[in-house]
Amino acid sequence: MATEAQSEGEVPAPEPGRRFFCFIVFSEAICNFVICNDSSLQSQPIIFNPDFFVEKLRHEKPEVFTELVVSNITRLIDLPGTELAQLMGEEDLKLPGGAGPASGFFRSLMSLKRKEKGVVFGSPLTEEGIAQIYQLIEYLHKNLRVEGLFRVPGNSVRQQILRDALNNGTDIDLESGEFHSNDVATLLKMFLGELPEPLLTHKHFHAHLKIADLMQFDDKGNKTSVPDKERQIEALQLLFLILPPPNRNLLKLLLDLLYQTAKKQDKNKMSAYNLALMFAPHVLWPKNATANDLQENITKLNDGMAFMIKHSQKLFKAPAYIRECARLHYLGSRTQASKDDLDLIASCQTRSFQLAKSQKWNRVDSCSHQEETQQRTEEALRELFQHVHNMPESAKKKQLIRQRKVLGNQMMSEKKNKYPTPDSVAIGELKRASKENMNLLFSGSPAVMMTPTRLKWPEGKKEGKKA
Repeated sequence: MATEAQSEGEVPAPEPGRRFFCFIVFSEAICNFVICNDSSLQSQPIIFNPDFFVEKLRHEKPEVFTELVVSNITRLIDLPGTELAQLMGEEDLKLPGGAGPASGFFRSLMSLKRKEKGVVFGSPLTEEGIAQIYQLIEYLHKNLRVEGLFRVPGNSVRQQILRDALNNGTDIDLESGEFHSNDVATLLKMFLGELPEPLLTHKHFHAHLKIADLMQFDDKGNKTSVPDKERQIEALQLLFLILPPPNRNLLKLLLDLLYQTAKKQDKNKMSAYNLALMFAPHVLWPKNATANDLQENITKLNDGMAFMIKHSQKLFKAPAYIRECARLHYLGSRTQASKDDLDLIASCQTRSFQLAKSQKWNRVDSCSHQEETQQRTEEALRELFQHVHNMPESAKKKQLIRQRKVLGNQMMSEKKNKYPTPDSVAIGELKRASKENMNLLFSGSPAVMMTPTRLKWPEGKKEGKKA
């Protein structure tokens, strides 16, 4: 039976011992709108997502989105045809592999581990699996000061209990004191290590090697040995945009955890580079590859992982030009115009409008001024003519009347020239219009095509034409 508080719309308190778990994932759904009637929450500020149109484009038109992102990736890093096809998933990736007995034993051991698949461990990455693993991440955020976190192994028995609980989807009370932080940290690494492919996927392997080679240039255009951090961040932002949504979501959760862990290195003795050594094999290394297989590139991969940890707070934002292109796509423009082009078009249109407006008002002012002057002149002449009409009959009066007629004829002629009729305007303009002017006049409308021709009179009206 509902209590009185519940009938009034209040949320009931959780039962003792009952654990509520909520995990928000940004996968295919772009956004959810929740109508809240709680007056205490309505005053809270609205959070604006600057990547809204980016996520909308990714969800509704994935092909257009991928083409936009990949075209900018190839602008930053040099990807030959084969590596570009591998990034797009159009060609199988050739991964490094060794031939020694040690590497063969390592591969067989890893394959045996992955045969023991569960709902979470050893299975392809899903949002449901991330929701289970998030319990471990949430707990570790509260225990970042443990020395040797992620380096010191935990107890194997306690880890198996946790593993079974996560695979079965049962509730886990990590705050009970039964488990240690090292148990949870080791289990998180175990989960990443048993994924069918690394968190950044096999397709992105060569792209990350190229990002490590992005270096600054000197004033003469020569490549230096100083890493170009801005271009590296931009390239990672683009690559993360085309990751599968589950991989991108878990990567963000993981890098946030490692970033916060590195900030507490004075307590836990785990720097960003130390953490990179622990997680690079699970995030970047191809599966079944050993250190011997990656001997030439292992330094790049470890440094790249440390770089991602240090700059994790910037890597999950779309570059500004990607936001603008996505915004223009949904606001009616299908052309990827740059900011300079947009400013130039706007300024040209403004100047053209202002010039046309100025010329229009100048013509209007000039015409109104002429009409006003003409009106005052006609009123003065009417008064003068009335005065002459009231004069007694005399030779002087007759002379003034003759002058009035001549002046009136001149005024009528001038008025006719100043204010021509529409017919006279059309005839005059037709005589003065050249072929180029006529073409220019109608060039703005593609549906109108005018070819200047001679005026032909009907045969029966030739005599009338002569007359």
